[in-house]
Amino acid sequence: EVSRHTGLSRAAVRRLLMTLEMLGYAECDGRIYRLKPRILRLGYSYFSSSSLAAIAEPILQRISEAMREAFALCVLEGEEVAYLVHCGPPRVVSVGVSVGTRLPAYCTSGGRVLLAALPESEFDAYLQKVKLQALTPNTITEKPALAAAIQKARLDGFAMVDQELETGLRSLAVPVRTRSNVVVAAINTGIHAARVSSTEMLERILPVLRENAHLLGRQIN
Repeated sequence: EVSRHTGLSRAAVRRLLMTLEMLGYAECDGRIYRLKPRILRLGYSYFSSSSLAAIAEPILQRISEAMREAFALCVLEGEEVAYLVHCGPPRVVSVGVSVGTRLPAYCTSGGRVLLAALPESEFDAYLQKVKLQALTPNTITEKPALAAAIQKARLDGFAMVDQELETGLRSLAVPVRTRSNVVVAAINTGIHAARVSSTEMLERILPVLRENAHLLGRQIN
């Protein structure tokens, strides 16, 4: 099965799987190989060594301490967003976002600003293949409506997602642009809807997100 999916020969796949097993990254019950928790070290090593993450972390830590809210940096990977940095106060949040967390791009604020930055042909290809699932009663599940939301994010320069990923969770994100005006990531915050209104998020938090996204982008080629 692995040989068929990767295009590698059965012999090569067997050697690779045996090596992963020997190193403690996989296990075999005699017929089926499974990844072991140790594999997470590889992903975390990448995230923690990322220059983008290294530059962003002190910025997000500073604004998190000042605003007493959680802030995160994410990038687009296929149909998902992957979180490189997460900084926040010790507060219970129902969605457990941490370094390495991956979430659907279509129903996250960071995902939407990153989708909005894609060339039109790439977004059209994404829209054709993505499967929209209702995670809450508010989740956009019609592709024309999603396309309209992405266009709004493109025009506004930010995206707010109101309880589409999880009931009670409202998030806000802005793109991070390099000095050459290329969008490489998004900074976002997720807050319980009952605690902070959408109006307050736009008035109090959006300017902070924009200011610090600009600050981060100025440090990236």
